[in-house]
Amino acid sequence: MSAPVSVAFADLPALAGRDLGVSDWLSLDQARINRFADATDDHQWIHVDVERASREMGGPIAHGFLTLSLLPRLQDDLLRIEGADKVLNVGVNKVRFVNPAPSGVRLRLRQTVAAVEPRAGGWQIVSDCVIEGEGLEKPLCVAQSVMLALPAARPEAVAAQIVK
Repeated sequence: MSAPVSVAFADLPALAGRDLGVSDWLSLDQARINRFADATDDHQWIHVDVERASREMGGPIAHGFLTLSLLPRLQDDLLRIEGADKVLNVGVNKVRFVNPAPSGVRLRLRQTVAAVEPRAGGWQIVSDCVIEGEGLEKPLCVAQSVMLALPAARPEAVAAQIVK
């Protein structure tokens, strides 16, 4: 794992174009897959029927959206913003599930900050994200993360602009 990049809120624009490195490995085990299936009511056999999936396709695979949902957890390994009150997930662009994530795979995030722009009294951070599976040639998922970092003290009027 790369050491987390620590940056002051006011200095966020300097991150544009910077490679933040790679996160720690995170295990994507069958128990996590089953919990995600329960949370989303997506119990398709390719995810939760270990016996059938093993017989027909070599083993169960994780939901693509489970892999994507781990993005904030993995990003926490890579970036610390000093002086931010909150960092909100605003959206995700250009999502592609390139390779199935087999149950039991370890995954990690490789992240590069593409742009940092002022927005709603804070900074909008757009990052190119690649979620890799250990031992797999192709990534599991590629996406562009969009986050909004807000300062510790901000006028209430700014809060209404966040949802625009």
